[in-house]
Amino acid sequence: MSEEVREMFSSIAPRYDVTNVVLSWGVDRRWRRVAVRESGAAPGASVLDCATGTGDLALALRRAVEPGGTVVAMDFCAPMLGPAREKAHRAGLDDIRFDVADALALPYPSATFDIATIAFGIRNVDDPMRCLQEMARVVRPGGRVVVLEFGQPGGLWGALYRFYSRVFMPWAGGLLTGNRSAYAYLPRTAAAFPAGERFLALMRKAGAFASWRARSLSGGIAFVYVGEVRAAA
Repeated sequence: MSEEVREMFSSIAPRYDVTNVVLSWGVDRRWRRVAVRESGAAPGASVLDCATGTGDLALALRRAVEPGGTVVAMDFCAPMLGPAREKAHRAGLDDIRFDVADALALPYPSATFDIATIAFGIRNVDDPMRCLQEMARVVRPGGRVVVLEFGQPGGLWGALYRFYSRVFMPWAGGLLTGNRSAYAYLPRTAAAFPAGERFLALMRKAGAFASWRARSLSGGIAFVYVGEVRAAA
């Protein structure tokens, strides 16, 4: 699965940003701002952004930790990091470090960072619980792990969202990127991934957090999850 996901993201990397803006109507930018606030990122903090993709969250985090802070952004799909580095350069944020790495085996010492984040990436890893545990491992005790991910809204709003994601997204995504199957896969995985209380149960089961909480966004289309890393036993 990992290699298939890597190839899929490689194929859509050149048009990934413009497609996201079109498909989300720009709302994903607001969601990332909320994630930055929920992370508690402050001047001087050190942050790891996992599955950074084209770097939007990493750039927002870098601005939040100025002055004196550091951001390391990693992704297992190298082609996604090309646009990320270009955006960082245009924004004058060349000090963001971009690494090709696997979120299931992070190449960083334990308790290295104050915060670790992942946006719209944890549902694409082979073992989400292991990803949470790895993110918690590299964060100091008392620091935060922040996950931004899609949810499954209910009621009429949910029905409208499911129609949009299952019908319009594959059509528009295919038109913009030439890879319709990628934009059928992405909403399908979002619909199947545990959200809300079910994801909090996964955080609790991971055994790495002293506390955990969720914040619903846009009527449940997305969630921000925050876990406070517990001290090692």
